[in-house]
Amino acid sequence: MLRLSPAISTLRRTAACHADRAWAALAAGVALVLVAWVKRDTAYAVPLMSAGGTLAALAAGLRLLGARRTDSVMPRSRLRTLCEDAPGACIVTDIEGRVLIANAAAMRRVATARGQSLAPALTWLFADPFRMVADLVAAASRGLPVSEERRGPHGLTRLTVEPAEAGLFLWHFDGTEPTPAEGALPMLRLNPAGEVLSLNAAARGLLGHAPTNLAELRGAAPPEAEEIAIDTPDGTVLRRLLSVPTEEGQSELYLVPAAPTLHAKPTPEGLLDALPVAILHMDVDGTVRLDNARARALLGPAEGGAMNLCDRLDGLGRPVRDWLTETAEGRASNSAEVLRVVRSDKEIFVQVALARLSAGGLVAVLHDVTEMKTLEAQFTQSQKMQAIGQLAGGVAHDFNNLLTAISGHCDLLMLRHDAGDPDYGDLVQIHQNANRAASLVSQLLAFSRKQTLSPEVLDLRDILGELAHLLDRLVGEKMRLRMRHAPALPPIRADKRQLEQVVMNLVVNARDAMAETGGEIRLETEAIQLTTELQRDRAVVPPGPYALIRVRDEGTGIPPDRLTKIFEPFYTTKRPGEGTGLGLSTVYGIVKQTGGFIFVDSTVGQGSCFTIYLPAHRGGANAAPAVAVAVEEETSDSGVVLLVEDEAPVRSFAARALRMRGNDVIEAESGEEALEILEDRDLVVDVFVTDVVMPGLDGPGWVSEALKTRPGTRVVFVSGYAEDSVSEIRSRIPKSIYLPKPFSLADLTTTVQKQLKAAASDHDD
Repeated sequence: MLRLSPAISTLRRTAACHADRAWAALAAGVALVLVAWVKRDTAYAVPLMSAGGTLAALAAGLRLLGARRTDSVMPRSRLRTLCEDAPGACIVTDIEGRVLIANAAAMRRVATARGQSLAPALTWLFADPFRMVADLVAAASRGLPVSEERRGPHGLTRLTVEPAEAGLFLWHFDGTEPTPAEGALPMLRLNPAGEVLSLNAAARGLLGHAPTNLAELRGAAPPEAEEIAIDTPDGTVLRRLLSVPTEEGQSELYLVPAAPTLHAKPTPEGLLDALPVAILHMDVDGTVRLDNARARALLGPAEGGAMNLCDRLDGLGRPVRDWLTETAEGRASNSAEVLRVVRSDKEIFVQVALARLSAGGLVAVLHDVTEMKTLEAQFTQSQKMQAIGQLAGGVAHDFNNLLTAISGHCDLLMLRHDAGDPDYGDLVQIHQNANRAASLVSQLLAFSRKQTLSPEVLDLRDILGELAHLLDRLVGEKMRLRMRHAPALPPIRADKRQLEQVVMNLVVNARDAMAETGGEIRLETEAIQLTTELQRDRAVVPPGPYALIRVRDEGTGIPPDRLTKIFEPFYTTKRPGEGTGLGLSTVYGIVKQTGGFIFVDSTVGQGSCFTIYLPAHRGGANAAPAVAVAVEEETSDSGVVLLVEDEAPVRSFAARALRMRGNDVIEAESGEEALEILEDRDLVVDVFVTDVVMPGLDGPGWVSEALKTRPGTRVVFVSGYAEDSVSEIRSRIPKSIYLPKPFSLADLTTTVQKQLKAAASDHDD
């Protein structure tokens, strides 16, 4: 019997909830009995009388069970008192979820009103509030309290629903109650139709409820009224309506304290400065009549007389005064713009939203968007530098092909002329200028980070010590070069030649900055351990050990507006003919390709300091990678070479150079043509010499296909890009070597003869 008690209790509670429908069931039963009596037809009378009796019995059962619960049902007056005296937010609803009773705490916390459905006011707590309210009511209808916990914008909230009297339910909200922030301005968010979408805690605390639309908030005030009387739990107050347009046609309606009148309390002192937004009241011509502390912090102090907004903002693309006039006349297509504040001490961007006042003038709300504009500028700069790098790399690749052909054919001519020949001097000049052009191309590749590096483990003190004499000659007699090294510097892994180029470029740059005044250049090294990541400028330096190189000068300094452009290629502050604009961009490219970071600090009139962070090498010492060297070896090894190059001048020079060494050369201008040649199974090829980047099938592509039928064939990859770009290819293709462009006749023949000799050794084994 004890096991049936919960079920009986639940049945009684359910019957109590539906007892009000018992009379309808009883009336239906009596009607069916009367119909059966009138029919007097056994076929119809028996079913109808049975159905009528069942309905009558059901009605009696509902009334009896409901009556048994009357001793536990809470009287309605007691229910209202209990709800209003509850310490937290408490609401009484009917079975449909309509609000019947709500205490003051609930009116502050939940944006609803008596007679409205509770579900729309719970969107901040549930994703589907209508379904959740129905589920909770259904669960509570079974006679037991139900609870749900959700984490909302104000922390964890526990919602408990329990049955009260028949068809009524108590809702308890437990958790942190949102309180208006100190000084917060009451705000309602409206859609284009004037319906209230949401309101902040300050507005809820002021109004005590959530109005459904703007007309309800205005009450009897006319639609054009700027100042209205609002009924609040503490009485009637005057508020000025300030509408600020937002995205998608919505608007934010601020309830600003009205100006003091004979019947209104004076505005508390400092209230305008306590507002959490920067706000201005100004004339149509931009003359500021009233502002708060936040606005003054953004725009800067006024320099004599009244401040004019037109003089403090720019970047609109047209006069700011025209924009103010159009807004005041209602002709402006956009009442919110992002503008730059004209200040000499720092750069600030603000979003300015304007609103008209019926009494004349404008109200402006300012939001600081400097961080957003900085991120946008960083992204744009990154995209621009990437595009310039790709352009520089592509141009350098094409120039390398031209220089390879020029210097190669010059080498061939020099082989046919001795030093006493009258034309020999001209050939030497051609060769030297081709090398100078190759150096310029190397700087372009350095900026695009696609140059060939030969990294090795280095000690900065040794490198700078070897450069000391050369650097002294570079700075001249008017300046002094002082070097200072840290006692314990970690080793680094870098290309020695390129690192020397970086130091020389920075020292020369410092020398040029002090050309007129002279002074001292300090070259310093330091060991540093970053325990946390260093965020500076547009870079993030990971934590770890670093070796630092600093180059300080006492020159003229770099203006702030030029400081962000000094690493761009072809940007120079020197007079025409004094610089190419590639010095610092080359430094930037080499440092980044080495895995380091470079920063600059400069003060106009005091000098500049360039700081380079190079990651410490944690492995053992190792030699530079094996890149083909221009050392000719007397060797009689010769063989069959398949030369694949899409540039005809380069292919012509390379073929002649290899044939001069006694090799049989088969030429192809594409990877597809090379594969067609190799279809001849009787053809023996000892070495493949191929360009990496070609139209159609590239070098690695056709070599991989050819090695399927000719495994073990030696390969020489030729490219104008960095070795790093083909290192992954070389790891996939065994017995391959890399030859960078531009190469000389000696570079080419020595590299190919080395592979031929290795191929002969493979056959002997």
